[in-house]
Amino acid sequence: MLCEGCYFNRTVKFFYEASGKNISDHWRRRDYVIVTLGMSVCFIVIFSNLLVIGAILKNRRFHFPIYYLLGNLALADLFSGVSYLHLMFHTGPWTIKLSKHQWFVRQALIDTSLTASVLNLLAVAVERHQTIFNMQLHSKMSTRRVFVIIVFIWLVAIIMGLVPTMGWHCLCNLENCSTMAPMYSRSYLVFWAILNLLTFTIMLAVYTRIFVYVRRKSKQMSQHTTQMRHRETVMNLMKTVSLILGCFVLCWTPGLVVLLLDGLRCDMCKVLRYEKYCLVLAECNSFVNPIIYSFRDRDMRRTFRDILCCLCRRGGNNQGNSEVHFNTLEHEVLSERLNPESASRHSVLL
Repeated sequence: MLCEGCYFNRTVKFFYEASGKNISDHWRRRDYVIVTLGMSVCFIVIFSNLLVIGAILKNRRFHFPIYYLLGNLALADLFSGVSYLHLMFHTGPWTIKLSKHQWFVRQALIDTSLTASVLNLLAVAVERHQTIFNMQLHSKMSTRRVFVIIVFIWLVAIIMGLVPTMGWHCLCNLENCSTMAPMYSRSYLVFWAILNLLTFTIMLAVYTRIFVYVRRKSKQMSQHTTQMRHRETVMNLMKTVSLILGCFVLCWTPGLVVLLLDGLRCDMCKVLRYEKYCLVLAECNSFVNPIIYSFRDRDMRRTFRDILCCLCRRGGNNQGNSEVHFNTLEHEVLSERLNPESASRHSVLL
């Protein structure tokens, strides 16, 4: 039963015109630039995350909770790349040819993939917090618990993607329609932007706490040893935290701010001028994540090289079996004292 005053029988073009977001019926130079740039980013995202997933599956040394979470992060980013590639074939002049159902599916794919990526980043931050504060290099979390977390992440992401379709839209209230997403309610955009900004704040607090704790612990332990490993660990953590937070801010904040301004009815902000560029920039975070979390790991880089160069499996297994696992930072320090050359090969993911 249709509600009085609703516009369920109207086309996508009607809602775009009503919100002031006019769509050209022909391709402009700006459209070609955006689509070309977007597709290039998509292929990089898909390739880099397939490489990460393949490396985690191939190397048994990555069969730990932190790497399972990184694998799920790569899966979320891979889904993000596919979703955005789908968007590239349903944007510009093609948009007005979409049905309302197709339009909501297009937006739901993007919302689901980006939400899953953010939640995975938060899960990695929490896992690192627990592990570092327990002075461990690998979490003791069971595989079952990690699986439950992964399922929960995807359930929340899917629900968030379907929320507008389930009723939080503006099909019955044109005045509340967003400018950037003409069939989305402005209140939903405000909710989604604030939720992601809150997630960023939590991540900032978690990594700041880790940094302060590791620095204090490093100073205490340095009173009993002259090894430089602790200083290197602190520096690696500083670099990792800076990369994580810096790239997250650069890739997400512009888009979230634009969404928030649109939701708050900022007519003077000209959000449509920056919309597509902000979306491409946010998508870039999906191929930056593998670089930050995986390319800094020596064993991951070695596995990448094995995959890309098609090296023989025996050579890869020999490298994997020669490594040493440590459960705590103290054990690593002890091993470093006994065998500095061997210990220096062990890479720590912070």
